[in-house]
Amino acid sequence: MADSHRSGSRTIGEPSRPAISARGLCKTFNSSGARIDILDRVDIDLSAGQTLAVVGPSGIGKSTLLHILGTLDRPDRGRLLYLDNDVLLLDDDHLARIRNESVGFVFQFHHLLAEFSAIENVMMPLLINGQGRGSAREAAESIMARVGLKDRMHHRVGMLSGGEQQRGALARALVRKPMALLADEPTGNLDQRNSEQVHELLMELNRELAMIMVVVTHNHSLAALMQQRVTIQDGKLTDAG
Repeated sequence: MADSHRSGSRTIGEPSRPAISARGLCKTFNSSGARIDILDRVDIDLSAGQTLAVVGPSGIGKSTLLHILGTLDRPDRGRLLYLDNDVLLLDDDHLARIRNESVGFVFQFHHLLAEFSAIENVMMPLLINGQGRGSAREAAESIMARVGLKDRMHHRVGMLSGGEQQRGALARALVRKPMALLADEPTGNLDQRNSEQVHELLMELNRELAMIMVVVTHNHSLAALMQQRVTIQDGKLTDAG
């Protein structure tokens, strides 16, 4: 990790060519007429295979940062480079396509669609992108076997345990082998045993796929596994130890 000399900047991995680079991200909200600067000129570089935990109390902007890095939200100002291309210059349709190809998301709730089987849920990002059903099913079967769902592929979501549902969400996030996995409290709804299993799986997959992994979490055990831990103070990134 090498820090930039600019205030609030954090660089992870090799500084020469980060896979994701944000510059001058600003995001402001209004609350009861008062302006709140959630992100204030945030810079961050993320290189392939690197892991980062964003920790701290609720309301400081952790999820906002994650959503902007994943293009689910746009900053008020700033640039967001994916492999040197500023994706914020794209219209919403093109941005959605880049997001589908480049980023996998896992949230506290699995967000699997109950009317479909587990494998149909995992296939969905590929089908949305126009991939044929045969190759989509093959890719889904491969990643589901890797996350321990080989014997549960054809079960409806409601027939899966909480841990299995979150593994299904992880498989869906990774079926396209994205360059980044962004996770917001990925084990927040799981008991300790299932949480530890998912934590171990996340780290194994990070190493195998050489993907960026950014995790927003209150879970100290998960945060401790990351190469770097940061928090947000007065809208700026600071080391969290």
